[in-house]
Amino acid sequence: MFDWKRAGRKGVLVLAILLLLSPLGQLQANPRHASIVIDADTGKVLHETNPDASRYPASLTKMMTLYMLFEAMEQRKMTPDSRMQVSARAASMPPTNIRLRPGDTISVREAIPALIVRSANDVAAVVAEALGGTEANFGRMMTDKARKLGMRATIFRNASGLPNDEQRTTARDMVTLSLRLMKDFPQHYHYFSTQSFRYRGITYHSHNRMVRNIQGVDGLKTGYIRTSGFNIATSAKRDNHRIIGVVMGGQSAVSRDQHMAQLLDRCFSRAPAAKLASNTSHDNARPAAAMKVSTAAPVPKPASSLEKMPDLSVLQPAAQPAASVAPQGITAADNNNWGVQLGSYLARDRAKAQAQAATRWIPGEAVVSEVKISNRKLYRAQLLGLQEDQARTACQSLARQKIECIVVRPHG
Repeated sequence: MFDWKRAGRKGVLVLAILLLLSPLGQLQANPRHASIVIDADTGKVLHETNPDASRYPASLTKMMTLYMLFEAMEQRKMTPDSRMQVSARAASMPPTNIRLRPGDTISVREAIPALIVRSANDVAAVVAEALGGTEANFGRMMTDKARKLGMRATIFRNASGLPNDEQRTTARDMVTLSLRLMKDFPQHYHYFSTQSFRYRGITYHSHNRMVRNIQGVDGLKTGYIRTSGFNIATSAKRDNHRIIGVVMGGQSAVSRDQHMAQLLDRCFSRAPAAKLASNTSHDNARPAAAMKVSTAAPVPKPASSLEKMPDLSVLQPAAQPAASVAPQGITAADNNNWGVQLGSYLARDRAKAQAQAATRWIPGEAVVSEVKISNRKLYRAQLLGLQEDQARTACQSLARQKIECIVVRPHG
């Protein structure tokens, strides 16, 4: 035990300095710090520090802007080629930006990497005005969507995260948003690992060094304003186990990244996927209060917004289990060779992307097979190698979301 009397004032001062220089001391000395890590498959909280404290989201706000844009694409209000008008107000947004000019237009396809890689404030304003008419109205739309996603403590006033005293969130709400982005739009998640993009002859590089430097990290977003400190939302996968973390209020980008890397290492080593799935009494594991995501059998929605239309005419609703079929490509008759057919697509790469996206959430082998229907070549996206209950549960989950799929029965 430390002898305060013998140490005297100098000893106490030295001890205080050492504490402040340590990682724990830095966190305690930073009232803006908040963090949370969850298991993406179960929603269990693996770590938390001040997860419900009100914080400024900074550019993590753009994750909600992207959620709204992805949803508009899914609802066919937008396509990747839709062009959005640049107003004088949007063009006047302060850095970071991509130097849009009043009267310009920018496509959805160009806007997505501009928001993720460059964190462009002018592009965020363009998206807000395209979807909401005004950025103020879009802020209200974002807040309404946040409530529907279970983000009870979040208020948005703009689409970029630029300073606004009323724009607040929590680490728990941001990890909820991260999870919903991945589960609701798996066909678009790959954008969050983009490291650079080129626009009008200029190449922009990502602020997110975690993606290229830390094992298993494959997305999401960074953010910074003076009043928030350095924020980051990160998703990582190791050994078929995915976790999502949020750190807010870092004192520098380097210290923030270091802290996130330490949290990932600690949570991966302490809660392996197999152990976590079976151990509900983990010391630090409890349900995330804001999570309203079904994790029984999470499955992706068809990537219809990225192509003309997936041909679903060969599928039957998943709500009718008796309608399972045995298409070509399955020859084993054991109970581990059931599958789920996710859709038929006009392009092979779209079918492949959809099948691979589904493997983030459903164990199975992504398979694409070519078929001809009415003299038209289509590509079927399937997940194979499942047990019967896994396949049927996955399709039942899709049916609840009014998405058609079909259970693939093995035959021998």
